[in-house]
Amino acid sequence: MTTQTALFQAPHLSAGARVVAAMSGGVDSSVAAWILRESGFETVGLFMRNGVKVEAAEAHKKSCCSLSDARDARMVAAYLGLPFQAVDLADEFGSLIDHFVDEYRRGRTPNPCAMCNRDLKMGRLLELADELGAEAVATGHYARLAVDEDGRVHLRRGLDTRKDQSYQLFSVPEPQLARTLLPLGELEKPRVRELAAQAGLRTSQKADSQEVCFVPSNDYRNLLAERGVELHPGSIVDTQGRVLGEHEGTEHYTIGQRRGLRVATGRPLFVVELVPEEGLVVVGDREECKAEAMRVEDLNWIGVDPPDRLECLVQHRYHCTPARVEVCLDGEGAEVVFEDPELAVTPGQGAAFYDGDRLLGGGWIASTRRQGQEGAAVAP
Repeated sequence: MTTQTALFQAPHLSAGARVVAAMSGGVDSSVAAWILRESGFETVGLFMRNGVKVEAAEAHKKSCCSLSDARDARMVAAYLGLPFQAVDLADEFGSLIDHFVDEYRRGRTPNPCAMCNRDLKMGRLLELADELGAEAVATGHYARLAVDEDGRVHLRRGLDTRKDQSYQLFSVPEPQLARTLLPLGELEKPRVRELAAQAGLRTSQKADSQEVCFVPSNDYRNLLAERGVELHPGSIVDTQGRVLGEHEGTEHYTIGQRRGLRVATGRPLFVVELVPEEGLVVVGDREECKAEAMRVEDLNWIGVDPPDRLECLVQHRYHCTPARVEVCLDGEGAEVVFEDPELAVTPGQGAAFYDGDRLLGGGWIASTRRQGQEGAAVAP
C-alpha cells in the first residue's frame, strides 16, 4: 500500500502531531489523508454531514457529502488504518444555505464555498480538532501554505494552476490557516490520481465533486423553489430603460449572464444590473457590463499588514484571469479601481488580492461602478 512520494513536512508542528483530515469521500481528500499518514502524522479522518438528502438518481451527478461519499470516506479511512468520525453539521450547513438563498433574494450571487472554508472546514473543523486534541486540520485544497517562525502565514497558488483553489481561501483568517495543512499544494491532479491508484485507494477514479455540495441537481433555482423563496418578477430593460421583455424573477439571473435571457435584439446582451425591489433585470452590451471599480468589504489579510494604498492583482470570481487594480483602504473596506474595465464583476462574490502567485487576502464585493456611471460604486 506504500508508494514512493516526497514526504509532506510541517516544521511548525510537533513531530508526529495529531491532525484531523477532512475526508469528503473524493480522491483529493483521500490522497491528502494518505500523504499525512505516510509522512508520520497521527491522522484522524472526519466526514462532515451537511444534512442535505441526495436521491439515488442524483448520486452520480458529482455530488459530495452524500451517503455514498460518507461510505467511501469511511472505507478509505479503514483501508489506511485511520480512526474515523462522521459529524452532523446540518445546523451549520443550514445557516450557510440560508445565506445562499438570501443573497439571491437581494440580487447578489453568493460564494458558498469560500464561506464554507472559513466557517466550517477551517472554522468548525478546528473546534472539533481541539476536542480531539489535534494540533491542525488538513484539507485536499490545491494551494500552498507555509508558516514562518513568527507564525505568519504565506499562502500561494497551487502548483497545478488549472486546479488552483487559493481563491476560495481568501476569507479564512490567518490564525486558522496557521493551523491548516494542504498536502496537495505541490502536486498536479494527474499525479494525485496516480498516487491514489498506486496506494490502492477506492476513490482513485472517482469523478470530482460539484462546487456547491448542497445543490445536487446543479441548478440553484431548484433550491430556491424548495425553500419557497418569493420571487421578484418584472421587466427586462436595457440601460436606457426600454422594456425588452418580461421575466419570472430577478433571482433567476446573475451579473454577466448572457444565455437564457429570451430577448431578441440581434446583438449579444449581458445582465449588467439586478434591482429586485423593482423587479428589474437590466441588460446591456459587453462594454456596458464592464466595471471600472468595486467596493470590497469585510476584508481579511493573510500574512501581511497592508498599507493604505497598494497596487496588486485581483481575482473577482473563481474562474477568471486576475486583473491589475489599485486598492485604497479606509475604515470600512476598500475602493478597488481596475486598470482596465473588467467584465461581469458581481456583488456577493469574493475579491482575492494577489502579489504574483501569493494570496494577500481579500473581501466580499459589495457594489460596483460600471463604465460611464458617475460617483462611487453602487450596490445592486
